[in-house]
Amino acid sequence: MKVNINKLLKKLHLQKFFMKRFLGLSLLLSLSFFKAQEHISSFNAVTLTYKFHPKFFIYGEGQLRGNEDYTYPDYYEIKGGIGYNLTKNHKPFVGLGRYVNYKDKKLSKEEFRIWLQDIIDVKKGIVKFENRFRVEKSWFYEPQTDNTSQRMRYRYRLNISVPLNSKTIKKGTVFANAYDELFLVTPMKPTFARNRVYGGFGYQIDDYFGIVSGYLWQREFEAKGNKNLHFIYLALNINIDGTNHETKTYDFPGAD
Repeated sequence: MKVNINKLLKKLHLQKFFMKRFLGLSLLLSLSFFKAQEHISSFNAVTLTYKFHPKFFIYGEGQLRGNEDYTYPDYYEIKGGIGYNLTKNHKPFVGLGRYVNYKDKKLSKEEFRIWLQDIIDVKKGIVKFENRFRVEKSWFYEPQTDNTSQRMRYRYRLNISVPLNSKTIKKGTVFANAYDELFLVTPMKPTFARNRVYGGFGYQIDDYFGIVSGYLWQREFEAKGNKNLHFIYLALNINIDGTNHETKTYDFPGAD
């Protein structure tokens, strides 16, 4: 059986041509789909840690997020509380806060939350492993439908930080920070409601001010379908130590 080489080459050439066009179109459609379904959101925060006693500290935080539009905030929260340094690596804390969501520029949901948490730090050389356990109770109100609801939520976060140009975090230190956090809820379903993964860098400017920035991936698990959020996180952290302690410590709570 004779094989027409020219016809075979033309056929292969056409196959390669259409395959390239198909792959190009598939990539374009995939990018269009990603752009339509998922986008970059903003997550901005200012935190204040005030140590007024060798054992006690006050913490406060304000947040603005642009969930649907990076440039237009549709969520804010104000929260704070008091913590106790049980040891240098063990810090129980109690807090409360107000959390507000907007949709189509109208208030859609308000939340009042109280929580108890415990932080246990483990240091291996210059690397710090922060284990944070938190239990939250929330009350919700949706003004557009006049609905109310409640929720219990349980969170665990493993937060790893390492200074890059010194042995400890101090004035002038650049550091890397990464964490993974799990969220469990009740009585809502599914019980495993959220997962957060973060990676970023920070810089301690002086004895009072530090900045951090990074990428936060948030996966929402819902009965009607899962959802991904992609945040660019930017925060200013303020530390005030009123104890005149010789060794200063700096807190950078991370995207919370």
